[in-house]
Amino acid sequence: MKFTSQGRAGVPTKFVLPFSAALVLFFAVGVTAETTNDLSDAKIQGRHLARQLYEARPAGNFTNTGVMIIRDAKGNRMEFSLTCEIITTPTNWMSIYETAKTNSNGFASGTRLKIVHTDNQSDHYTWNNSYSADSFPVASGMGEMKWSGTQWTHPFPGGDFWAVDLGLEFFHWPEQKILKSEMRRSRPCQVLESTNPNPSTNGYSRVVSWIDNESNGIVHAEAYDANGKLLKEFDPKSFKKVNGQWELQDMEIRNVQTGSRTRLEFDLKAH
Repeated sequence: MKFTSQGRAGVPTKFVLPFSAALVLFFAVGVTAETTNDLSDAKIQGRHLARQLYEARPAGNFTNTGVMIIRDAKGNRMEFSLTCEIITTPTNWMSIYETAKTNSNGFASGTRLKIVHTDNQSDHYTWNNSYSADSFPVASGMGEMKWSGTQWTHPFPGGDFWAVDLGLEFFHWPEQKILKSEMRRSRPCQVLESTNPNPSTNGYSRVVSWIDNESNGIVHAEAYDANGKLLKEFDPKSFKKVNGQWELQDMEIRNVQTGSRTRLEFDLKAH
């Protein structure tokens, strides 16, 4: 998609992501309408929209690089190099996020998260961790871990993004509902509420997402803890025009309860 203008709040009228349909998604067509007397119109529409979002596939393979910047609750700063890769196959597609950091002694450490998306199935996660001791908390354990939708509260790689955020696991939850239509950042949006039927004590009970009507991109999202209190806020921050297309340049997620925040910045180049 090509663009000629930009919204007043800095959000393009349409945009594409350089690295993953898993974070700011495109419109997916051809969803079959559900009919049931057991669901309200708001819930039926919510399920349709959530399905569009998690079934959206990238157009092809690509890789992008950048940095992940973490500021903890005390203001301490840590920076990792970041690689985001998309691999598509006839039966599924994979999004791979990998960080790396070299300390003053030359010891390299990092985390690799692979999310496999298959139609009509839960996403599958593979986590590889190889960390040295550090002041930031990280997922415990060395080597490889695998799971499917039950341990996605691991911070990646010790920041405010969880695997559930990168995999958009909440769009797979069975309870989806359109709350209202509303302007956000000068864009007309549908407000989608995703409710977790069995929230863990340290997980999300619900996620509310502002979905752009034209692009189906996430303009803003809020995640609530098991007690129903606001825990995190997610926002795309800026865009850059590359080869005639608007691409997401950086985004941020904030933990409003601790004051920590994590920012992803991408090195966008013409290709």
